Amino acid sequence: CMAESLGTSLPHNAAIPAVDSRRYVLAHLSGNRIVEMVHEDLRLSKVLTKEAFENAIRTNAAIGGSTNAVIHLKAIAGRIGVDLALDDWTRIGRGTPTIVDLQPSGRFLMEEFYYAGGLPAVLRRLGEADRLPHKDALTVNGQTLWDNVKDAPLYNDEVIRPLDTPLREDGGMCVLRGNLAPNGAVLKPSAATPELMTHRGRAVVFEDFDDYKARINDPALDVTADDILVMKNCGPRGYHGMAEVGNMGLPAKLLEQGITDMVRISDARMSGTAYGTVVLHVAPEAAAGGPLAAVRNGDWIELDAYAGTLHLEVDDAELERRLAETDPTAASRTIAASGGYRQLYIEHVLQADEGCDFDFLVGCRGSEVPRHSH
Repeated sequence: CMAESLGTSLPHNAAIPAVDSRRYVLAHLSGNRIVEMVHEDLRLSKVLTKEAFENAIRTNAAIGGSTNAVIHLKAIAGRIGVDLALDDWTRIGRGTPTIVDLQPSGRFLMEEFYYAGGLPAVLRRLGEADRLPHKDALTVNGQTLWDNVKDAPLYNDEVIRPLDTPLREDGGMCVLRGNLAPNGAVLKPSAATPELMTHRGRAVVFEDFDDYKARINDPALDVTADDILVMKNCGPRGYHGMAEVGNMGLPAKLLEQGITDMVRISDARMSGTAYGTVVLHVAPEAAAGGPLAAVRNGDWIELDAYAGTLHLEVDDAELERRLAETDPTAASRTIAASGGYRQLYIEHVLQADEGCDFDFLVGCRGSEVPRHSH
């Protein structure tokens, strides 16, 4: 969906099921179009403008899209030289209704979304309500985004809802800041429990994913439904590749009580198919010396997703003392000292708010081949 809303794929590419013959047809059309683009000198730098990214942010809110889009779009923007910031997600995305009733936020499957009209129908709905920021954005087929979707059919109002009966009134990604996430964190409101969007709770801390797996179902774990699960060292440096483990499963003893959601906080990612009141991408991450590394069992944390705040109720002096005492960057430095690709990765990977790309690739738009190698 992000590629299509950016204008970097042909219409309908976002949702055609893998086994539908139209996927095969679109692949052929895409190959033909790439060759035509070469002859037309239509480069991605002409398509991937700031306006295109703003269209994608608005679209992500309307479909209840993945938190991973925040990282992916930032990385792409960095490569192409577009200034895209976390605050753009607040400026463009917040206030946008989620109109696609799609799992995990809603009821229907991706296949049903396609047969209801797919992304073109969503973009048409946004455009007709003057909610598509830049209708004139250029796409890879040489047409504007609006030209591609203005006559798109819509077959099912239950799957793709009217804007006045949305799945969620405000589906834009929540960007959170505070002393626990100085450079930001994100939460997907369409997947969250409304009652937990503002919450104050006691931290139950796991030092890493292995610690979480070892203790989460321990009957002796001191945890209640009002607590906040906190997991460290799962960001780009702490868990290489920044694994999708942020949607921590709840303790078995709470599941047995009928509890279905809790506030969870980590520097990890989570899959777009996951759900819950889950704060992700905390930056700086614990392994980079971020304040998340200093959280201890029993600390109180306050979340206000509507206000965009995430606050650890520990004063600055105590935070600094804890970080100095534990040296949370030591583990990644030890790994980097072994050399090779792991050293390159740890020393150059950017934080979540910066797109998790290598720092030396930001601003790179491709390289000329100076001569044949043989």
